[in-house]
Amino acid sequence: MAGHSKWANIQHRKGRQDAIRSKMFSKFAKEITVAAKMGDPDPEKNPRLRLAVKEAKSNSCPKDVIERAIKKSIAGEGDEYEEIRYEGYGPNGVAVIVEAMTDNRNRTASNVRSLFSKNGGNLGETGSVGFMFERKGEIIYPVKAGDADDIMMAAIEAGAEDVESSEEGHVIYTADTDLSEVSTALEATLGESESTKLVWKPTTTAELDLEGMQKLMKLVDALEDDDDVQRVTTNFEASDEVMAQL
Repeated sequence: MAGHSKWANIQHRKGRQDAIRSKMFSKFAKEITVAAKMGDPDPEKNPRLRLAVKEAKSNSCPKDVIERAIKKSIAGEGDEYEEIRYEGYGPNGVAVIVEAMTDNRNRTASNVRSLFSKNGGNLGETGSVGFMFERKGEIIYPVKAGDADDIMMAAIEAGAEDVESSEEGHVIYTADTDLSEVSTALEATLGESESTKLVWKPTTTAELDLEGMQKLMKLVDALEDDDDVQRVTTNFEASDEVMAQL
């Protein structure tokens, strides 16, 4: 998933880290509270909560933030959030999926629509771009976890579907329903992963030049800055030369 993994790398080069980090922690907390409310507040008995906590920890989310979010769910505190997915097109026809958690559907829809139109995109109907993606589990391990053959063997034995190894690390894909089971099996052989989460994996991509990438980043930044938006996925593809210029 070239676009998505490269997008994660862009974020580290952008000098917005502190603002991104605090916003990111509050989004992790929201996901943890919702996951705990929907099931058992014990991560060991609630696969969705376990994955949410693991992803928060892998992004250095403080322990007290995680614990407070779980306690909130036990106490029945916090707003009632619903999960909504928006789909649309960004500049140059790039497909964009926006996942949100909101306590006010009208506010979020209005904000997302406005952000698309202000940044060269347009919001579509549900399903308008979803067919260009597959829902998958994604588990990321660093290069030092092992060579490509070892990782491939471990992934096959754990029940994964595919592995993409590069000099940046190993990305293991699973069926969306198998993520928790496969990640637990891999931990036994490879240790703790860098990231374990459900993703939208593009089946087709849109190639962008530098100007196209800059326009797309403007839209994605604006969407990610919205408090109701949990994550943004696009299907861009860009050369290493273009990425280096950003």
